Amino acid sequence: MAQVFRSGYQELVRLTRAKRPNNPGEGALDSTELGGIENVERAMKRARNQEITRLERALTFLATTASATPFIGLFGTVWGIMTAFRGLSVTQSSSIQAVAPGIAEALIATATGLVAAIPAVIAYNHFARQIRVLSAEMENFSSEFLNIAERHFLK
Repeated sequence: MAQVFRSGYQELVRLTRAKRPNNPGEGALDSTELGGIENVERAMKRARNQEITRLERALTFLATTASATPFIGLFGTVWGIMTAFRGLSVTQSSSIQAVAPGIAEALIATATGLVAAIPAVIAYNHFARQIRVLSAEMENFSSEFLNIAERHFLK
């Protein structure tokens, strides 16, 4: 939010310095002569977009983790089942001792994939919502800032 304010304020200062009123008693500038409030609005929009992009950069890791780890766990499950069948073929018996190591590997791989994926999905959803909320707050702040700037500095 501070970066959005700073961008808008800096652009407003540039506008007010670009053309001072001829009469010291005048307090506002003619916005049509200076490019007006659109300059401030563009500066704030650019800052808002930069901040949202910066915040969303970290979400890529969470999204990748949430979508890839179940498949990695599935690969481990398949590997464990293959090991179990290999154990059956080597011992030529259908006892639990022949398949237990492979089944254990499969269950561990599945659990590991889920242990990584579930928190990643929860974190991704949490932070994505926080970014949406911040984006809306920055939009509202920008609108209010523009209203105040137009009311008091640009006429």
